[in-house]
Amino acid sequence: MRAVAVAIPAHDEEALIGRCLSSVTRAVAHAREREPGLVVSVVVVLDACRDTTAEVARRWPVATVEISARRVGTARRIGVAHALSALDARPEDTWIAMTDADTVVPLDWITHQLDLADAGADLVLGTVRPDFADLSARHSAYWRATHHRGRPAGNVHGANLGVRASVYLAAGGIPDLDEHEDVALVRAARAIGARELASDVHEVETSGRFTGRTPAGYAAFLRQVHAWIDAPPPLPAPGA
Repeated sequence: MRAVAVAIPAHDEEALIGRCLSSVTRAVAHAREREPGLVVSVVVVLDACRDTTAEVARRWPVATVEISARRVGTARRIGVAHALSALDARPEDTWIAMTDADTVVPLDWITHQLDLADAGADLVLGTVRPDFADLSARHSAYWRATHHRGRPAGNVHGANLGVRASVYLAAGGIPDLDEHEDVALVRAARAIGARELASDVHEVETSGRFTGRTPAGYAAFLRQVHAWIDAPPPLPAPGA
């Protein structure tokens, strides 16, 4: 039996988690339609939520776990552990797919990762694009000009990361970090010889907001790029 564990950390995401879980639910249904014997466990970890994120999440066919760590690494780690415990499958037959609560995944998000796993991948680095509605016209144009489909850069994004469960466990799992927990996992997986592939076929769309849930996450990156692109030119020096 083959299984998929999906882990989604969430901190105060009432405005965005509904569209995330809608897209994940569609991706799960698509995967099960293609592979009827597939077992999937989706877990949302509600980390120190002070809004209605929990209420929104519980409208969807997912399991929820509440914690108060306020730490994305802990939330991802607990989510993966909870999802794996709900599956009656061997680690080598189980795939772990990670995303974020402010992210929308495509219909083939799970099936494409499984195809890559069947081709021998232990670790899949998926690409992420921002929601252009959240960006300025110049910022959106810059992003499109510097990101070309079919040429994934191989960057690590917790919003679109897949790993074979046996490799995840052998690598020590997601560490309890405030940020860059995804990078730490990938580094550990590489150290034990994980077979890695990068792909933009199952690219996800994440929020283009500039204030994120981790200090140095994707939001911080977008904020820096925006400041560089849209900053007004300096005024000429007096007398120039």
